[in-house]
Amino acid sequence: MSGAEIATAARGWLGTPYVHQASRRGAGCDCLGLIRGVWREIHGAETEPVPPYTMDWSEPQGCERLWEAARGHLRPKPLKEVALGDVLLFRMRAGSVAKHLGIQSDIGAPPRFIHAYAGRGVVECALSAPWQRRIVARFAFPQEDL
Repeated sequence: MSGAEIATAARGWLGTPYVHQASRRGAGCDCLGLIRGVWREIHGAETEPVPPYTMDWSEPQGCERLWEAARGHLRPKPLKEVALGDVLLFRMRAGSVAKHLGIQSDIGAPPRFIHAYAGRGVVECALSAPWQRRIVARFAFPQEDL
């Protein structure tokens, strides 16, 4: 599936309410749930069940659980290698663990991304300078059959 098709699939989730640990288009999802849902649309079933997780993503322990999981299922890319459909991993505060995800939906000016945000649901917004500074990793969905 092309990056444009991934971005289109993610746009199908716009307006989905924010629900922690959920992953159902139109019913509810969080940022990981959005990625999981788009994965299912691209590849079918998920590769493994997702264990329960808290909103702090192991921040007290300093564990990069979300980053480790992304590396295990997605293809890591250089930060400067920007493409439609990329999965973006954000560190929301300096010194904290990376715990927010989005999908690059436009690479033009301004670039845009789609993400599930507490209190707002799934939205598409500008990938503004403050958001860009928070990106710590960039991934591509695998293209081969899993």
